[in-house]
Amino acid sequence: MASSSDITHTPENPESGSTPEASGAPEGPARRGRVRARRAAVMAVPAALAAGALAVLTAEGALGVQFAISGMPFTVTATELKGTGFEQFGGLDHMAPGSPNEGDTGGQVLVVTSAIKNATLTKLCQSVDLGGVNLHITAGGGREKVTATDLTTDSTELSGDAAFGGIEIGNDASTLTKAGVKGPIGVFSQQADTVYIANLRQTNYATTAGVFKLPGLKLRFSESGC
Repeated sequence: MASSSDITHTPENPESGSTPEASGAPEGPARRGRVRARRAAVMAVPAALAAGALAVLTAEGALGVQFAISGMPFTVTATELKGTGFEQFGGLDHMAPGSPNEGDTGGQVLVVTSAIKNATLTKLCQSVDLGGVNLHITAGGGREKVTATDLTTDSTELSGDAAFGGIEIGNDASTLTKAGVKGPIGVFSQQADTVYIANLRQTNYATTAGVFKLPGLKLRFSESGC
């Protein structure tokens, strides 16, 4: 997850920075083309949402992470997740320009960002399909459990048997306080004092953590995933 301090994720300003006049560089066709392309990419997000995508995802930049994703989804499972300080809101993840995984998405993936201040996971499994073979990671299957602080996951699917303590639904993402992560203003969100999920299963595109402890870590290649 992001960091222990409040983090506000805002859209990139495509027109920020020095102007050609200030830098002394001539304003040529290539520069104007880049500016127009960036502006079009930003404007395309609310246009697509207005066309009928999930209403919860109403703004660009609601990200729990700030790096270019590979565009390859990975599966995460755990028999049990316990956490304190929970937040959840919608957003967009972006692939590196020209990524071969972008397909017809334009390199953007609609995600739900989940942030947990402190998390404990039992029998964690993570796998990614590399094209016929899976990179398979397991941890926390013994007496010691996987622990994480400032954990964020950007997911397209999440399932399990969940229970929340002190939950608030319908918050503006810019006002969240439970996990130290803030989304952009105007985005639907929810937060809770505690979260418990049994039989957790996620399809993720990104994960970050301040500290991630993986006792009993095993990494291998496998014919099957989690």
